[in-house]
Amino acid sequence: MKVFFLSLAILSVFSFDAFQHKELDKKEEVNKTLDAWHKAASEANFNAYFGLMTEDAIFIGTDPSENWNYKNFQAFAKPFFDKGRAWNFKAMERHIYFDESGKIAWFDELLNTQMKICRGSGVLVKIGIDWKIKHYVLSMTIPNENTDQVIKIIAPIEDVLIQNKQIK
Repeated sequence: MKVFFLSLAILSVFSFDAFQHKELDKKEEVNKTLDAWHKAASEANFNAYFGLMTEDAIFIGTDPSENWNYKNFQAFAKPFFDKGRAWNFKAMERHIYFDESGKIAWFDELLNTQMKICRGSGVLVKIGIDWKIKHYVLSMTIPNENTDQVIKIIAPIEDVLIQNKQIK
């Protein structure tokens, strides 16, 4: 009986260890995809950048008008890429999570950008052996103590948008 419980304990340890390694491997794959995506933008590699997104991807930028589907985002971004300089985002911190199937991942990240610290968040899906970005949201960060100052700057612009916005 002691041998049975000892065997069960050893098996449990190895199973847990294998689970942890599998989880770390998945996180590493997602990290590589996101890092390659950011690198492709910094190198103005249009095909590599958009090749890491699904064809039904959504990109939400920092401006209230920036809610693009894949084709519209390509059209917006192409002139930047054509000039040989798109944007340069470097992850400083990233958290990655998975659904039970292991084929959907979501994340949040803090980025060092030309706009200073930004936050990115999104969803990736596993298609075959590749991870692809399906949804991405980029937002600028505002220190809480500066919120009132920022509101004073954006209020005249956004009040007009709020008044004119049609809820669908």
